[in-house]
Amino acid sequence: MDFLTWFVIVPSLTVIGIVFTKNMKQTRLAAALGMSVQLILAICLVFMYLAERRAGNTAEMLFMHTHSWFSSFNITYSIGVDGISVAMIMLTAVIVFTGIFASWMVDFLSREFFISLILLSTGVFGFFISIDLFTMFLFYEVAVIPMYLLIGIWGSGPKEYSAMKLTIMLMGGSALLLVGLLGIYFNSNAGGGALTFNILDISKVNIPIEAQRFFFPMTFIGFGILGALFPFHTWSPDGHASAPTAVSMLHAGVLMKLGGYGAFRVAMFLMPEAAHEMAWIFLLLTGFSVVYGAFGAIFQKDLKYINAYSSVSHCGLVLFAILMMNKTALNGAVIQMVSHGLMTALFFALIGMIYGRTHTRMINEMGGLMKVIPFLGVCYVIAGLASLGLPGLSGFVAEMTIFVGAFQHADSFHRILTIAAASSIVITAVYILRVVGILLLGPVKNDHFLTFTDAKWYEKVSTGVLIATIAGIGLAPLWLSDMINDSLNPVIIQLSQVILP
Repeated sequence: MDFLTWFVIVPSLTVIGIVFTKNMKQTRLAAALGMSVQLILAICLVFMYLAERRAGNTAEMLFMHTHSWFSSFNITYSIGVDGISVAMIMLTAVIVFTGIFASWMVDFLSREFFISLILLSTGVFGFFISIDLFTMFLFYEVAVIPMYLLIGIWGSGPKEYSAMKLTIMLMGGSALLLVGLLGIYFNSNAGGGALTFNILDISKVNIPIEAQRFFFPMTFIGFGILGALFPFHTWSPDGHASAPTAVSMLHAGVLMKLGGYGAFRVAMFLMPEAAHEMAWIFLLLTGFSVVYGAFGAIFQKDLKYINAYSSVSHCGLVLFAILMMNKTALNGAVIQMVSHGLMTALFFALIGMIYGRTHTRMINEMGGLMKVIPFLGVCYVIAGLASLGLPGLSGFVAEMTIFVGAFQHADSFHRILTIAAASSIVITAVYILRVVGILLLGPVKNDHFLTFTDAKWYEKVSTGVLIATIAGIGLAPLWLSDMINDSLNPVIIQLSQVILP
């Protein structure tokens, strides 16, 4: 069996194993064991991929495997990875692994919770290894659907409303996406060949510009809704606020990255002419998302809503960089997906741990927590510093690469938008430092807080792995940047071949 398929098989086997567990202890041990194996597989994949590149393998996709599913429609189970896919698989494995430990004490329907959580991750892994549009869309739906149950059953606050709003908006995006993908499929034989869903085959076909103009916005918006594209972002803050801790980690850390990855891999790569024509429209929307999300975070008083609006800003920066369409900015977009995934997962994990002790997420009801839970307090400061782009952490590498790439455009339109987007760094510093000051510093506001215990072992595992990865990328980013850079060449060639009128 090919190596990549194990990324779908291992979580599937884990789900089956959890079904036969008899108590909460067995359930969480089965989940932890399965996701530990998945993390080891992801680490092995990184080393295998780098070894292939060092050996001189210049294939566009590595470890490819194709199996016919529905031959009459030329639908295949086609999988393969490049450096971008490998980076996203590694991100997913880290966040799912840490999410299991962040959910260690879930006792309400724990078996069903971990089954839904791991089923979601199965869809994400399948999405990132797929190079067939039909297979990709299938795994996309597998990843999105469990969110309704995870929020609606195990969430908090207005969880039913949040779950329904999230599901309806993402299903609306799926409907647009399905139309866009079918449009690509029915124009994939423009060169006289057979209809196909294979991304690599379609990239060699010049889809008629009239079709691109119609299907590009559907595809970009369809993926963009999951990436919190303004004005379709409103599901995100409510969904984040009501979701349980591990679900928020996967939601913001991984699921939203499907939007940026899909917009890059499908919309931009397969319809480059329309991308050039319409980029200015989506640049305005994404530029507004970056600044709007940062300002929105300033006025929030709930810790989860602060991080949710921060995610709107940071994910907007991913789409913003993709639309700049040069190699440096695209490299920064992928690093930003990885960096934001890690730091927002860390944020949501810490918020869940703090809420589990204080039973509140309102910052004005807390204070002096650094004195009673110093380990978690230090972790929160590190997450905040990564978010505002402190050198030495992954956020700095990602944002600097994006802004350097975006500023390479010599025209005033792109440069003004870049300066406006870069202002979000200052706004981010304002709300991060404000929250840290209120939450952690000053006198202890409630005597009950003095009874708190600091992080448990499973909480230290979750936060420690995330912090180590954030610092690792920040201090030694070249291996990740170089791995991504090689995989950008096919996209850059596609975009550079466009002759503008």
